[in-house]
Amino acid sequence: MNQSKAFYLRIFTLITLLGTGFSLKAQDLTPKYSNEFLNIGVGARALGMGGAQVSAVRDVTASYWNPAGLFGTKNRYEATLMHAEYFAGIAQYDYLAFTTPIKDQSQIAVSLIRFGVDDIPDTRFLYDANGALNYNNIQFFNAADYALLLTYSRAISDRIKVGANAKVIHRNVGKFASAWGFGLDIGAMYHKDKLTVGLMLRDITTTFNAWAHNAEMVRDIYADTDNEVPLNSVELTLPRAISSISYYWQLGETFGLVSALDLDMTFDGNRNTLISTSLLSIDPRLGLELSFKQVAFLRTGVSNFQYIKDFQGNESLNFLPSAGLGFNINQRFQIDYALSDIGNISETPYSHIFSVKVSLENLKEEDRKYKGWAY
Repeated sequence: MNQSKAFYLRIFTLITLLGTGFSLKAQDLTPKYSNEFLNIGVGARALGMGGAQVSAVRDVTASYWNPAGLFGTKNRYEATLMHAEYFAGIAQYDYLAFTTPIKDQSQIAVSLIRFGVDDIPDTRFLYDANGALNYNNIQFFNAADYALLLTYSRAISDRIKVGANAKVIHRNVGKFASAWGFGLDIGAMYHKDKLTVGLMLRDITTTFNAWAHNAEMVRDIYADTDNEVPLNSVELTLPRAISSISYYWQLGETFGLVSALDLDMTFDGNRNTLISTSLLSIDPRLGLELSFKQVAFLRTGVSNFQYIKDFQGNESLNFLPSAGLGFNINQRFQIDYALSDIGNISETPYSHIFSVKVSLENLKEEDRKYKGWAY
């Protein structure tokens, strides 16, 4: 009886390890969903607009969405902090970023992202050598993904800005496995009057993660469940392109409206997206932001269009809605909130997202060789 319980507890631990998302098959070098934590998005403003940001971003979060957008910042120093919880608080997402100009044509930024599940129980040794149940033998570990983004942006003219990210990625699953990776993103914006066009090329060099597995720690449980023991491997993240267009509408003297459309394009075969072919899949994102005197903001957006089949085989088009609010408390502090839907994969699918932005020392006109943005 005790041996049977121990066997099922080992299965539970194996499922837990599989659920953390590290690669187990060395031959699968280019999985469709590699480094997906970098595609969740940052900033409550952006997530409230459904992630439609590649041409609409105007602050420090541009270091993630499109480095060219850093020239929308109006302060010499700008920093932001975001915290979000997903899957009823099981997964924690944290983001920190800082940007400042260097000379009159360049801007730099540094960003840190962490997405993790903490305090995962390791029940492999729940039963001791005599078959006795001993809860003191339960240990805990975390599965976490980290990314460090180093950003450089440059103004080419009043209308054209470009930028790039060099990113360092670290992923770990307790002491069972870890990976290091490196990649490069480049972005550009063209701005004329109230219209902005943006392009972001993610993982342009094909980002890689080099995985190292501590096979001895899991050899017994994999053998008991007839699974292949994981080997050291390399996981590649293929390039993707995001094109975007946004427009600012002046509504009277006090209101303004930003409308944005992003087209997220992947090139790794068919995906469950609105437009899907063997060569190209396109996932659109739509966002709106209504502002009142640039002090209060109301946002909404839709993203992640997917075709879902029910048990009867009927297919329907689903999408994920989002909404948000923002307030400029004063010239230095802004607080943003977003309510974002992650789909029907949790009893509490909606996630509450908060971010705070701090801006110090206004930039003067002579501090920039070329103009920034009109809004």
